[in-house]
Amino acid sequence: MAIKISRTSKINEKQCIIYLLNSKKKLTELPFSSAQKKFITTTLQNDKPIATLLTETQHIEIAYLTTADDEYKNLEKARVLGSRLCNKLNKAKVETVNLINIEEDKKFSFPFIEGVALTNYQFLKYKSDKKTNSLKQLKVDDNSITSGNLTELNNIVDSVYTARDLVNEPLSFLTAVELSNQFKIMAKKAGLKVEVFNKKKIESLKMGGLLAVNRGSLTPPTFTILEWKPKNKTNAQPIVLVGKGVVYDTGGLSLKPTAGSMDHMKCDMGGAAAVGAAMYAIAKNKLPIHVVALLPATDNRPGVDAYVPGDVIKMHSGTTVEVLNTDAEGRMILADALSYAKKYKPMLVIDLATLTGAALRAIGQQGIICMGTADEPTKQLMKDCSFEVHERLAELPFWEDYDKMIESEIADIKNTGGKFAGAITAGKFLAHFTDYSWMHFDIAPSAWYYAEQHYRTKNATGIGVRLLYSITKKLATNAKKKN
Repeated sequence: MAIKISRTSKINEKQCIIYLLNSKKKLTELPFSSAQKKFITTTLQNDKPIATLLTETQHIEIAYLTTADDEYKNLEKARVLGSRLCNKLNKAKVETVNLINIEEDKKFSFPFIEGVALTNYQFLKYKSDKKTNSLKQLKVDDNSITSGNLTELNNIVDSVYTARDLVNEPLSFLTAVELSNQFKIMAKKAGLKVEVFNKKKIESLKMGGLLAVNRGSLTPPTFTILEWKPKNKTNAQPIVLVGKGVVYDTGGLSLKPTAGSMDHMKCDMGGAAAVGAAMYAIAKNKLPIHVVALLPATDNRPGVDAYVPGDVIKMHSGTTVEVLNTDAEGRMILADALSYAKKYKPMLVIDLATLTGAALRAIGQQGIICMGTADEPTKQLMKDCSFEVHERLAELPFWEDYDKMIESEIADIKNTGGKFAGAITAGKFLAHFTDYSWMHFDIAPSAWYYAEQHYRTKNATGIGVRLLYSITKKLATNAKKKN
């Protein structure tokens, strides 16, 4: 469950207290006896970052953050430390905790709190015996953190939880139509403008890629548009975010092999979930920037009218695509959305998708593959943001040589480039439908974990939400400075 995070200046001595510090010299400032301080010092010297003091009336945790010269590593160390302590507190059935930041520097406490809050997530909707985490409230005594900072963090955490919930939902609930309904609910809560195209409207727009993938399904496709356009926006042209919304992927007639390949394919809409949730955070925190989200959605099944390898599909842009693999479906629906994005005359477009197994094979689960046509300063801004939130971007080459790999003998292009450089050729396919500054984020490596990795909980991770929020916030700040 989500933790309520709030400021306090009155510590309840009967509730659990956490002291956060990164210098052992600060131990002298703690209100403990000599014996207790010796115990704490000995514990921390044994490479244990958390020391616990239990008395008849108090439960005290000392969280010690070892820091290095790399600021990004320190931020992640703080999140991991918060995650470890969250698990420990839940095992101890603690409900409310008071955090005292001895350092009074939010560069340590903010990510620490974030690590606690993100770790406390659970998806229990379908459990009969709901064993919920005990931790419900975190009160913060830290003069370096404002109530506004904590409101922002609460909204970000809530958005990550929302993305995780959507990805964890099975197809039996989260069809393409239901996904659009969930986006409507989010829009109403956050004050976003929302519009959902039904199948008839999608047909009138000639979105051939989305319609082709949907042909094997009994459920119609949807195309959701979310928009945040505040009066104080700092950008003349909008940022457009595009998310892949394949709510379940069998591979279509290019059916996936069954051994472990389909059991988590409900996560194939992780890009749409992250984009929608990021829009929710942007609106809830009232960022002064104009942002539009385009979210095409369908499932991909080998139904009676499913499109087949060898088909030629005419896309929204008018481009003809030779389909050689119906399991390369994400790029088909994204291409229509990227083409549609041109109508907004965007300053920047970012698409987010669980697109290729090649991305996972390239970097493992440690980050996000990226490529695109944005200028170098914009790319660097994105990479800086990615390291700050530890949703790290790894850029692949995007040389012209790769264009030849998607050339088709019978159509304008084909939807696969062969067995080599699969993540890159998928990006090259998408690039064909853009004529603006654009970046492609392939989140396949890290959208779904089979085991918990600290604050990235098992199953849906919500990857991309914090990254897109951070990038958008930084772009809004930079645009304000220019104006």
